[in-house]
Order: sequence, then C-alpha cells, then structure tokens
Amino acid sequence: MKRFIEGESRNQSTLFPELLDDYVAEDNPVRVIDAFVDELDLGELGFSRVEPHATGRPSYHPAILLKLYIYGYLNRIQSSRRLERESRRNVEVMWLTGRLMPDFKTIADFRKDNRKAIRSVCREFVVLCKNLNLFADAVVAIDGSKFKAVNAREKNFTQAKMKRRLKQVEESIDRYFKQLDTIDRQQSSEHKDTATQLQDKIAKLKETMQGLKKIEAEMLAQPDKQISQTDPDSRSMMTGGKGIVGYNVQTAVDTKHHLIVAHEVTNEGNDKNQLFSMAKKARLSIGEANLEVLADRGYFKGEEILACEDAGIAVFVPEPLTSSSKVHGRFTKQDFRYLNDSNEYLCPANKHLQWHFSTVEQGKTMHCYWNRAACRECPISSQCTTGLERRIKRWEHEETLEAMKLRLNQKPDAMQVRKETVEHPFGTIKAWMGATHFLTKTMKRVSTEMSLHVLAYNLKRVMNIMGIGALIEAIRA
Repeated sequence: MKRFIEGESRNQSTLFPELLDDYVAEDNPVRVIDAFVDELDLGELGFSRVEPHATGRPSYHPAILLKLYIYGYLNRIQSSRRLERESRRNVEVMWLTGRLMPDFKTIADFRKDNRKAIRSVCREFVVLCKNLNLFADAVVAIDGSKFKAVNAREKNFTQAKMKRRLKQVEESIDRYFKQLDTIDRQQSSEHKDTATQLQDKIAKLKETMQGLKKIEAEMLAQPDKQISQTDPDSRSMMTGGKGIVGYNVQTAVDTKHHLIVAHEVTNEGNDKNQLFSMAKKARLSIGEANLEVLADRGYFKGEEILACEDAGIAVFVPEPLTSSSKVHGRFTKQDFRYLNDSNEYLCPANKHLQWHFSTVEQGKTMHCYWNRAACRECPISSQCTTGLERRIKRWEHEETLEAMKLRLNQKPDAMQVRKETVEHPFGTIKAWMGATHFLTKTMKRVSTEMSLHVLAYNLKRVMNIMGIGALIEAIRA
C-alpha cells in the first residue's frame, strides 16, 4: 500500500507502552469532569458508600460512577448498558475511571440510590457559576416544556379516554352480535367456524371490558381522575396541539449566558402555578435580591404575580387575551380606564361606571362596577355589551397587575429576550435525549435524570464561554 499513510501492525509488540494520559488532550472536556468531581465533598452532598465498609466485597467509589454518568450525559449516552459498553472500549472513559469497568446494574443502582445527592451536584455547579460572576445581570427567563415519559398513550387513562375506549369495545361487541344473528338466520353449516371465532372475539372483548372497568375504578379514585399504568407519576398533557404522556419541566435561564440557574420537574399540565416557586429558586441560585423574571402568557395568574411582587421580584408577564368580546368586535376591559381617586371606571363613551358591590370568586375578592342608566342611552352600547349594562370586575390587588403592565410597556423587547433565552436550552436538551426523552420512571427518578441533563448542559455552556483550561483553573481555585 504505497503512497498511503499506514498504521501499525496489530501483532506489533512495544517495549515501552504509551501512557493512557497521552491519548487525552489537555483541552479535552473529560478533564473538566475529572477536576469538578474531585473538588466535591461527596460525603457532605449525601452520596452513599463514600467510606468503604470494613468487610464484604469492595465497592466502586461514588466519584468514579458520578464521573461516568456526567460523561455519559455530556456525550448523549444516558443508558446504563451503553455506559457499560463505553467503559470497555472508550479511551476517554478508561482515562476517567482508571480502566474500571462496572456492570450496567451497578451503574443504574448508583443513580437510583443517590437521587438527592446527584441533584445537589447540579446545584453545586450553579454555585460555581455564581462565584465566577456569570449571573451578573440578575435577569432570568422562566418557561416550561413537555417531556415524554416511559408510558405509552394507550397505558394512560383519563375520563374522556376511558369513555371513548369503552364505547369502542361496546360497538365492537354489538357488531359481532349482529354478525352472529346473520349467521343464525342463514343456518348454514359452513358458517359454524366463523360463528365460533366471533364468539371467541366477544368473550375476549368482555374480558377487556371488565379490565377497563377495574382501571376506571382506580382512575376515579385519583385526585385528578387520571391514571398511568407504566409510570404512575406521568400525566397526559397537551403540547403543540397534540397530547403526550409525560412531565412538565420548568427552567429558569439567565439572559446573559443562557445558563440554567434552576429547574423543577412537575406533572401539572399548565404553568399557571409555577411562577413564584421558580422565581424563588432562581433568586436563591443567583443570590441577587433585585431579580427580574420574564415569562410568557401561560404564567399569568394574579396570585402568583402578587406573591412575586411581595417578595421583591419584578416579573414581566403579558396578560392573555381570553375575552370573547374582542373576537366579536366589542370593547374589552383594556378599553376601560380606572379612576383611582373616585374608585370608578371611565368607559369608551366617557361615562363613569360606579362601584356597586364586592364578591368572592375562586378565593379572590372582586369589585363590580356598572352604570345601567348611561348604558341605556349610549349610542355605541352595541359595541360594548349585549346585556342591559356593561359590567367591569376589578380584583382587590389589580394595581399590582397594572404596575406590571406599565413596566412591561416600558420594556417592549422583554418577550423577545425571553424567547431567545429559554427556548435554546430546551431544544438542546431534547436533541441530546432523542425521541424517547426520559428513560426512568416516577417523579423522583425523573428529577434526578433531568438534573444530570441540566448539569451536562451547563458544563458545556461554561466550557464554551470560558474555555477548558480556564474552567479547570477556576474549579481548582
């Protein structure tokens, strides 16, 4: 093979074999993993078996298995079986683990037995980013995204799904009975085999019906009237106009470097109750008292916004346009101006709507305003209401929402910044996960898996921002 670059013979022996360290370059990301884990106090973080037992078979040090997992999630290798294979063939993994080759059961059990400790490691890296002054802007964007669980849609039941499934089974049974009636009327011997097959199908469908009835009883006993058979904590959710069975993952991402400062795995189908809890976690991670939070319309809820304002967190959340008046070409509440001095509303026809009474709706005190006499004589009443008068309801803490709207108007690019900030991490992590998303079951294990994904994402981001060598020096400092 002349004129080609030739490799060494497989049978060639060497007197002085090369060092394993020679195969790993100085700017290899695996060196960051090694330095980061070596600087952690694994016992304080809660890892088990940090101190070896006096008797019994020796175990792997948790640092070895933690390094293996971080490497796997950083390189899109989340499966314990695939990590076992990598430990036997991957030079970087051999360097990282010292040529140790744990089996897949040991690797999987480590993640299962050290759930809280692994989540603490993710927080430790966020603390490192804070110490490196990477969160200087004190502005975060919050958003949620749906991730698929290890639970097929056919193994998840809601009241609507159960009703459709039972109806399908009943229709199939009726259809087979009609076919049997037809065969009985024909009284032909050649149809006896067909009749037997139909009777078997009917018997199986009746068994299916009984099974569905048992599942329905279990489903109705759940608080949210929903049950998942494979992963009991997963829930049916809408995303992109279609339903999936999974989890709603919440993240708070800083707007400067797009690092995930806080995250949480929930099984609620919407984001309305997540704003305050995520804002608190983000402020705790960043360590800044004056925090600004950007979120989309899905987070608009008066109680959550009020809680953030009371805690000194400035939020920017646009109000959703849910009123049907705008659809029908009529005036909306935004067209009415509140007069604080007189406690009245000024309508588009310059008429005053007076306060009449207060009521409690869904735990909130609402004040009601109207002016029936003015509405009767108003020439544009058809553009305002279809009733006798137009009524406006005002929450007792409405001034908090009005202050937020004014603040949002003064920052017109807030929602564009939010989108550019928070969508990138979700897209990156889902691309790493592949089509299956989560590999584990139940909320606790899924939360641990998500923490490893977040840690891997943040590691790669900081390596790109600072460089390998600078990050290793900062970790060891």
